[in-house]
Amino acid sequence: MSTALSRVSGETAVRDERALTSHDTPRAGVREWIALAVLMLPVLLVAVDNTVLSFALPSIAAALSPSGTGLLWIVDIYPLVLAALLVSMGSMADRIGRRRLLLIGSAGFAVVSALAAFAPTTGWLIAGRAALGFFGAMLMPSTLSLLRALFVHAEQRRLAIAIWAAGFAGGAALGPVVGGVLLEHFWWGSVFLMAVPVLLVLLVLAPIFVPESRDPNPSPIDPVSIGLSLATMAPLVFGIKTVAEHGVTDVALVSVGIGLAAGVTFVRRQLHRAQPMLDLRLFNSRVFSAAVLANLLSIFALVGFLFFVSQHLQLVLGLSPLQAGLTLLPGLVGSVAAGLAVVPLTRWISPRIIMAAGFALSAVAYGIVIVVADNPTAAGLTAAFVVLSAGIGAAETLSNDAVLTAAPPARAGAASAISETAYELGAVLGTAVLGSILTASYRSAVQLPAGLTAEQAAAAGETLGGASTVAAELPQGAAIQLMSTARQAFDTGVVTTSALGVVVALAASVLVLVAMRPQQARAQR
Repeated sequence: MSTALSRVSGETAVRDERALTSHDTPRAGVREWIALAVLMLPVLLVAVDNTVLSFALPSIAAALSPSGTGLLWIVDIYPLVLAALLVSMGSMADRIGRRRLLLIGSAGFAVVSALAAFAPTTGWLIAGRAALGFFGAMLMPSTLSLLRALFVHAEQRRLAIAIWAAGFAGGAALGPVVGGVLLEHFWWGSVFLMAVPVLLVLLVLAPIFVPESRDPNPSPIDPVSIGLSLATMAPLVFGIKTVAEHGVTDVALVSVGIGLAAGVTFVRRQLHRAQPMLDLRLFNSRVFSAAVLANLLSIFALVGFLFFVSQHLQLVLGLSPLQAGLTLLPGLVGSVAAGLAVVPLTRWISPRIIMAAGFALSAVAYGIVIVVADNPTAAGLTAAFVVLSAGIGAAETLSNDAVLTAAPPARAGAASAISETAYELGAVLGTAVLGSILTASYRSAVQLPAGLTAEQAAAAGETLGGASTVAAELPQGAAIQLMSTARQAFDTGVVTTSALGVVVALAASVLVLVAMRPQQARAQR
């Protein structure tokens, strides 16, 4: 039965693709491209918001004096809430209207951003970040699903998604630069306040240029399924982040266990309901399933790379946060250029071949890091990041297009939410898996000099950042000795994580080649 459904879903996707490329398919006009420009505003904003906060943490710590746990929750609560609500909000968008949910999310995000900018205490700021995650979950699935309604012509849709993906990648790359500029001239709240004028423009223009779209036969609101989706995603993400920061602890294992149990219950409920909140039959399509997994693996590779390269640039090469951000900007250019270039290439080359090549480029990028590991300069790391970003830009554009093409138009919101959830899980897993391996490798390789206190030894033996902080407290000779061994241990860990990055990227390339083969090719074998 499952194989039959998969075959039908695959054949339907192929027929839809042929229909979309026919000469009878209407092409988007000026109004649709203006609508795309409007939809890029929340995309850029959410992407910048994902990376800009890390640069404001020292200022926030000085102003609000949070505890270590409080500072951690300021960072973590946003992705926890965001990831937990994406599926529910995608389903809600299909029901009440994707533009309507986008406007509600934008208004809420703007108001909460203004309040968070003036938060008087750590508790208020954590609550504000949680509310931003709530409203942020309304934005991303809505923007991607609206593109399906705006651009029905296959090539134009791919170009629109390429621009969408470029905006997301560009925003993430611009976050460090924007944060550095704002914090050099204004207080920490400016990183939140910048959202307000952007979203005000969206609230004015979206009702004019962006048409409404929704599922004509939506499933009823299911509070139990919404609760189960929350109980699945939030503990899973929290457990993975806990492993990344503290190792495999009882708290992490319990959190993952709760998430998995809730996830199994959620799946069983969706399969037994006549009108499920999330139509799991979407996964009967090999194209859809492979594209979602490709999304997860591409972000896994990108975030995992950024985790160690940002530390190397600042803690080993001594660059400021702004200088480190500018060093990585060429990667933005590579991502945007690759995402846009693959659109015309799909006329002659199969999208799955291009996606596979994109992941192969990611493997090459990690290979470059391994080659230059003995003397990793800023230029060498920049070159590796450009190659990685180009590969991810190509793969992300076509995987998102495959997600939307394989799903029925009425379920575009749910399909987009699944894709975005894969993105969030990929980001968390990239940090957790590669970050944990890097940390473990560092701990086993670092050799601490004599004379350190217990507290100093614990900090220096944990991370490169801890070693840098401890070195500032030591005499010059001891500081040089500590930083030398810490940097060597860190670079050893980078080689290990890069080797895993090569394996993951190559596995993703093979996955795309095999799982996204046309049905006819499989039948002939």
